[in-house]
Amino acid sequence: MAIAYHMEQEACDNYADLAKRMQREGRADLVPVFEQLAQEEAQHLHNVVNWSERIHGTKPDLADLQWEPADTFDDEGASTIAPELMGAYRSFSMAVRNEERAFLFWTYVAAQTDRSDLRLAAEQMAREELGHLSTLRAERRRAFHAERAQRTHSRTISLPELELRLSDLLQSLVGRQQGCDSSNLGIAIEEARERAAMLADGQFDISPLVGNGVSHDVFGRAVPLCELLLDCYLDYAERLPREVERTRAQAFAGQLVACRSALREVLQ
Repeated sequence: MAIAYHMEQEACDNYADLAKRMQREGRADLVPVFEQLAQEEAQHLHNVVNWSERIHGTKPDLADLQWEPADTFDDEGASTIAPELMGAYRSFSMAVRNEERAFLFWTYVAAQTDRSDLRLAAEQMAREELGHLSTLRAERRRAFHAERAQRTHSRTISLPELELRLSDLLQSLVGRQQGCDSSNLGIAIEEARERAAMLADGQFDISPLVGNGVSHDVFGRAVPLCELLLDCYLDYAERLPREVERTRAQAFAGQLVACRSALREVLQ
């Protein structure tokens, strides 16, 4: 119960912090999304306290543990990436994956323990996580359809266009770097052009991550554009139906990771 309390408190605090960050960054549209997630986790936290008091007569206490639990919440870069790259779909997708990890953790505990009281508690936690997961997946579907509806009223930017724009921005950086090793950026430029050529056949549909178009702040800067493309390919690698497409998306994502690293070396 102490571990469960720690996990829920960590998620609640992180969602609250993300709501504050979106407020500071002027993303008023995302503030209620993260506030809702924080409220969901706060209710889950309340449930854990009630279960602990009902089963053990006391609230969960981390002091009873023999170790400090490791951090389990993954904001997938939401606290550091450019705010232009966040959206309701991406936010709920992050929450869904965190709930999936929590569900798998508790099913593992239930399967491995030989203590009936611990198994019952873990099974209860798994059921709670599964219910929360179902709610978040429904919210994610609504966000996806809302963003797709908005896409019909905005200009769609194709992946080849984004890749060629990235190559231009990288080329511009190389031209401004004097006395700096830009060989890795040169590789990234060629890879971006190759990806653009390979994707000209339109095999990948439009990712929800760029469904509403791309703001000027992203389209005009190499770092957020690189991050946006990386997120798109990671999204494809997770949801495309055919393995050959997922493999290609994973390879492209690997190239963008290397590109992001090269940008850090040059811009640091």
